[in-house]
Amino acid sequence: MAEEAKSRGNKAFSAGDYASAVEHFTDAIALSPTNHVLYSNRSAAHASLHHYADALKDAKKTVELNPDWSKGYSRLGAAHLGLHQIQDAISAYKKGLEIDPNNEGLKSGLADAQAAASRSRAAPPPSPFGNVFSGPEMWAKLTADPSTRIYLQQPDFVKMMQDIQKNPNNLNLYLKDQRVMQAIGVLLNVKLGGPNSGDDMEIPEETFTPQSSASERKEDKKMEEEKVAEPEPMEVTGEEKEAKEAKERKAQAAKEKELGNAAYKKKEFEKAIEHYTKATELDDEDISYLTNRAAVYLETGKYDECIKDCDKAVERGRELRSDFKMIARALTRKGTALVKMAACSRDYEPAIETFQKALTEHRNPDTLKKLNEAEKAKKDLEQQEYFDPKLAEEEREKGNESFKQQKYPEAVKHYSESLRRNPKDPKTYSNRAACYTKLGALPEGLKDAEMCIELDPTFSKGYTRKGAVQFFMKEYDKALETYQEGLKHDPRNQELLDGVRRCVEQLNKASRGDLSPEELKERQAKGMQDPEIQNILSDPVMRQVLVDFQENPKSAQEHTKNPMVMSKIQKLVQAGIVQMR
Repeated sequence: MAEEAKSRGNKAFSAGDYASAVEHFTDAIALSPTNHVLYSNRSAAHASLHHYADALKDAKKTVELNPDWSKGYSRLGAAHLGLHQIQDAISAYKKGLEIDPNNEGLKSGLADAQAAASRSRAAPPPSPFGNVFSGPEMWAKLTADPSTRIYLQQPDFVKMMQDIQKNPNNLNLYLKDQRVMQAIGVLLNVKLGGPNSGDDMEIPEETFTPQSSASERKEDKKMEEEKVAEPEPMEVTGEEKEAKEAKERKAQAAKEKELGNAAYKKKEFEKAIEHYTKATELDDEDISYLTNRAAVYLETGKYDECIKDCDKAVERGRELRSDFKMIARALTRKGTALVKMAACSRDYEPAIETFQKALTEHRNPDTLKKLNEAEKAKKDLEQQEYFDPKLAEEEREKGNESFKQQKYPEAVKHYSESLRRNPKDPKTYSNRAACYTKLGALPEGLKDAEMCIELDPTFSKGYTRKGAVQFFMKEYDKALETYQEGLKHDPRNQELLDGVRRCVEQLNKASRGDLSPEELKERQAKGMQDPEIQNILSDPVMRQVLVDFQENPKSAQEHTKNPMVMSKIQKLVQAGIVQMR
């Protein structure tokens, strides 16, 4: 029972119905409270609903029940991460990796947690002076103001301002220098007062010599003009240079991708691979280059290379927090490659698992279709691999022995195993239908009898089994039709003839009005559930016919000449809806 509830929970989770999944896993836990896997599954469902507190509680219980199971720590880390308990999440993932160092899920979770920790670190405080030190505007303002223009001739002052421009936080290192304070006042358009401010500011001796000669003053003036005309240019920082180069690489990678797409459309697969490879080398932050190359490998039958590219795309996509659709696309492509490589039913299992993972990332109709096809192919192969007519015959004989001994449940078990070994044997379906009839499982018996007839329409036993089930279900008109259909293939079959006789007796009993009130009521209730009877009663023409039979004998006489009308009247009589007197 717990396994059934667990299976329903897994199906609900795969379908994206996480609330129902929680309910089914809760039912399973009630039946098996020490099963750590159930708590793990419910934790995942809670996390998908963003109920991280409940997810954490179940994850802790999972680890408590089985401390050596690595997936429990994966659930624990995910719950902590959802609650923004980043260090706890990192600890959980690391603990899991101690148990299973190669677990990709734990590695991916740890990378996500560490990335979150990096983002959570506080950024350095902004400069209180805003952007006054950035760009060439700073040098223009200092040059235009007479009080600071002369400082531009002093190498130590220029060096200090360059240092501040590169990193405004270095301003604190130079606040004691009155020249820097004067420059700040000019840049902020305010007058900063101080003991040496204004006209009394002291000029360092090495840059101002009152006793200089006329020729020296002329040379100084010339140097000053040169300084004013050509202020020292800003240096380009390493970060800005790297950003520019990265932008250029991304643009070039995009061009390579376009060339690859064009080559793929022309079926020039080697050229396409070459262009996609160049794109990945230029820009490793766009996983579409990997998925596109994987598509080429898939098209050319290089399935191992396709899978490697898809795995790399998923891993890199999780690191970069790429769009879920892109990750789902990579997983779907991997699943398709695994299906192409499948040689037996067991080979389909990793493909099915990969498609299910893709659907948890993004529910795509194409992926869902591929999943259904893979599951069907796996089931078909399992049947082919299990097929063994000789063993099927042995199991059928065992079933026959059990049937003779009136051990019907045991007989059903042997017949079912025989059908798994040979699902195309009509005799086994016929025998199992007889068992179901003995056990009172009439719908199952009817289904097996119909399958028997479908596999061999000339096998009279199929019709006797089906007719018997319908007779016991008190559907005498349908049973009569079944027996009559069987007589077309075997006109002298005594079982079929006896079946026809029994059905006619029951139908005549209804026509004569010999049914007891309880039998009549039961037959009418069953008849009203029959879609064919419902259609007859809802037909306006037939309703008028019934009125004529009650009120207008002359018109009723005319209706009896119409075979179609009388056939419908007969069905109503057989169902007990209409009584003829």
